[in-house]
Amino acid sequence: MLLIWNRPGFTEGLTEEERNALFGEVDEIMKELTETGELVDGQALADPAQTQTVRRVDGDTEIVDGPFMESKEQFAGYLTVDCDSPQRAAEIAARWPDVRYGGAMEVRPIMEQAGTEM
Repeated sequence: MLLIWNRPGFTEGLTEEERNALFGEVDEIMKELTETGELVDGQALADPAQTQTVRRVDGDTEIVDGPFMESKEQFAGYLTVDCDSPQRAAEIAARWPDVRYGGAMEVRPIMEQAGTEM
């Protein structure tokens, strides 16, 4: 799985030309991954301001507004890809345009049903 991390609203600081180029690159990568059969799934997430975090604190359930951690970058979306190797997944992540704008892509294997990867 490729986890997309970036600064919320970073595209607002781009020119219209830069935004169109960025989204055009995303479209190209998604088309390529669809054609090669490597794309399994993917989705952008809503603005972090719409997030709620649920956790246990001193035995009680606590629900708070906002993401679960303070950070400049927030989890913004994901791609699930089916690649021949972790290196191929990293190659795809390296091409993701958000990375050039200060974001990051986290490459993480997905556990199989048996959970033997742990």
